[in-house]
Amino acid sequence: QVQLQESGGGLVQAGGSLRLSCVASGRTFSIDHMGWFRQAPGKDRQFVAAITWTGGSTSYADSVKGRFTISRDIAKNMVYLQMNSLKPEDTAVYYCVSHDGSNYNGWGQGAQVTVSS
Repeated sequence: QVQLQESGGGLVQAGGSLRLSCVASGRTFSIDHMGWFRQAPGKDRQFVAAITWTGGSTSYADSVKGRFTISRDIAKNMVYLQMNSLKPEDTAVYYCVSHDGSNYNGWGQGAQVTVSS
């Protein structure tokens, strides 16, 4: 298993920016890609963004394309989510995840992001 710890959540006004960070520990050699999911109150958890660990290829949900950027620092075992032009509908708990190519092998505890209108 991979242990994940998020940081950087908080309260921001609409149009503002936040950066989430996630540090991985444990079986980090097994990581194929990492990403972010989010869950708003009363809604299902949804995919936000992902990045391959070695190649750095990225993918995004349509709802965040052009506003969010995922990146990683392999030497530090960290993944980041830069969130710009935030909207109230981005309010959610954001979870960092790791995947070994076959299964999810790590979930963070979540970081609250609240965007006020």
